[in-house]
Amino acid sequence: MIEMKEVYKTYSNGVLAVNGINISIHPGEFVYVVGPSGAGKSTFIKMMYREEKPTKGSIIINNMNLAEIKERNVPYLRRSIGVVFQDFKLLEKLTVYENIAFALEVIGEQPKNIKKKVLDVLDLVQLKHKARHFPNELSGGEQQRVSIARSIVNNPAVVIADEPTGNLDPDTSWGIMNIFEEINNRGTTLVMATHNKEIVNTMKKRVIAIEEGQIVRDEARGEYGTYD
Repeated sequence: MIEMKEVYKTYSNGVLAVNGINISIHPGEFVYVVGPSGAGKSTFIKMMYREEKPTKGSIIINNMNLAEIKERNVPYLRRSIGVVFQDFKLLEKLTVYENIAFALEVIGEQPKNIKKKVLDVLDLVQLKHKARHFPNELSGGEQQRVSIARSIVNNPAVVIADEPTGNLDPDTSWGIMNIFEEINNRGTTLVMATHNKEIVNTMKKRVIAIEEGQIVRDEARGEYGTYD
């Protein structure tokens, strides 16, 4: 599903953020990406959905090489990738329903299919009763659940989550993780960067640890480690 071969990323200021990464993530896996601040985790994650391009090497997702894909084809790539951010990135002037529907409208989904798909994912994240609310009427946890619903409404093969519980309290975070586990149980590959030690140590998924731009640990049922 995801394969990186000899991937390097050097920014224009000379910072080497990713230093020769090789990794394979298989369909249906649930993978945590951990490491200290400034280790290269965010760059590693951003390259997976083509927010950043590698300086060298290849990144294959769903049989597409992200290092070579043309800019005009990036939207097509992202149809098969759902992305969940720490800060939700909801459109404040749209309702919950409209935020999720918008993700389908921009890819040309038939109007007759949109309602069913939106209500299905709202049911999954237990927010059907908030469909007509606006983001500022929701709690942080509810906003994150809307963000998750938006990321999966197109049934992507991969969901990439960048610190999705970073702004949430522990109880709310566990609610979010239960949703992610359900999404993964349905067959979606899930890659999540996190600083949440308790979640990683409790759920016992695959753990990839990055330090100074390199993978230093890759464990099938790993733990978080000693990072701050």
